Amino acid sequence: MKTNHTFKLLGLFMLVLTIATTSCVSKKKFTAMEAQYESAQMALKSQLDDCNTKNKELSNQLQAREADVAGLRSDLNARDGQLRLVEDQLAFMKSTNTNLLNRLEDLSVINKSGAESIRKSLEALNDQSKYIQDLSSQIQRKDSINLALVMNLKRSLSDINDEDVQIEVKKGVVYISLSDKMLFRSGSATIQPAAETVLGKVAKVLNDHRDLDILIEGHTDNVPIRTDCVKDNWYLSVMRATSVARTLQTKYSVDPSRMIAGGSSEYKPKADNNQITGRNINRRTEIIITPKLDQFFELLSPE
Repeated sequence: MKTNHTFKLLGLFMLVLTIATTSCVSKKKFTAMEAQYESAQMALKSQLDDCNTKNKELSNQLQAREADVAGLRSDLNARDGQLRLVEDQLAFMKSTNTNLLNRLEDLSVINKSGAESIRKSLEALNDQSKYIQDLSSQIQRKDSINLALVMNLKRSLSDINDEDVQIEVKKGVVYISLSDKMLFRSGSATIQPAAETVLGKVAKVLNDHRDLDILIEGHTDNVPIRTDCVKDNWYLSVMRATSVARTLQTKYSVDPSRMIAGGSSEYKPKADNNQITGRNINRRTEIIITPKLDQFFELLSPE
């Protein structure tokens, strides 16, 4: 709207200038109109510059998102290749077992009890093959869920500084790492108001995937702390994890039965504690999204 208005204004000025050059207009009025024309021209140029800058920023964001998607799809394709290899092996085992079972009928040198024993062994192998196939199917399903989780989280938190929130998949589990400088004041376990917006966005994604469990783990650097309220780094890491869990429960209705809160103090560093930058990275709270453990153990236990 502003650009159209400016173009109309420029057109009007051009008309007036044309009339001015062919009519009797005082030099003072002509100079004023010329100044207004130059001002409008500068305003239009400023608006065009702003549009170009915004277009460049949007293009950079789009390229970053496309790179994330490409990386995740590459990981998923690698898993698909592994699953296909396992399925090919299962198909070969089934074919071999079927052939062996058919040949048992023609083996006169094997007595009845021996043939029955072999038959049971082959049936057990078939059961194991089915178990492996079910396990592969569950792993593939979990990878697809992780891909959807990561994409939803990155979309929801796209306006947050990457130094404050990091999202990654490690060993088939989604990790959300939140920096302590965003969540807490130094030596405190009270969540800052600005951080509640981030936790609210994370909670929305967690509530959309209610079949997953949540482990919240606090971490510190190796600088000792002891105050009237905080005994040591162990205590501080647990208190901070508990504060995050309580906020997710009370403010954003995340089911508390899904959450476990704990602390690892300084003992799981991501970077060198001898450097300031390393200590900054190590002071963090991680929200780890996992499959429900009871369902996972049921899958690992053959019938």
